[in-house]
Amino acid sequence: MKILLLGGSKSGKSRYAQQLVRDFGPPMIYWATMEPTDAEDRRRIENHLLDRAGWGFETIECGRELPQAFDLLPPNASVLLDSVTALLANEMFAGTFDEAAGERVLAQLSALAAQTKNLVCVCDELWRDGRVYSAAVECYRRELAMICRALAARFDAVCEVSAGVPRFQRGAF
Repeated sequence: MKILLLGGSKSGKSRYAQQLVRDFGPPMIYWATMEPTDAEDRRRIENHLLDRAGWGFETIECGRELPQAFDLLPPNASVLLDSVTALLANEMFAGTFDEAAGERVLAQLSALAAQTKNLVCVCDELWRDGRVYSAAVECYRRELAMICRALAARFDAVCEVSAGVPRFQRGAF
């Protein structure tokens, strides 16, 4: 089962994703893509660790070039990738701006989906506010939306989480 979870920042996506993966059963992998840059990032990571403590997740920390960590995946793994949003940012803004990162990230996520029994990908919806940003940020938002559209077309289910309440847009679990 492949599921794309969408929603705003702090909407409950990660918590719901953990519940989904726990329902799939072991082996359960939490694939963390955030590369912390400040105290707020580190607090978010600590909160995620506390939230899933005792649930039986193993953690893979790999925020770019996902295939380099595929050897760490046990057979028939159920994987929670949190998040597509951070993964694209890591790939697009590391060093020099890489406007072609979206296609590469999509290819990496497709390869990960092929490696796993179950995959839940978490992604922030960053394209709804109607504001206009710098060219680099607009490219990032466009590429993130492209990735989510492609995953939505390929995955078994798409779910939006708002205020902790999941609503399946396509498919179901």
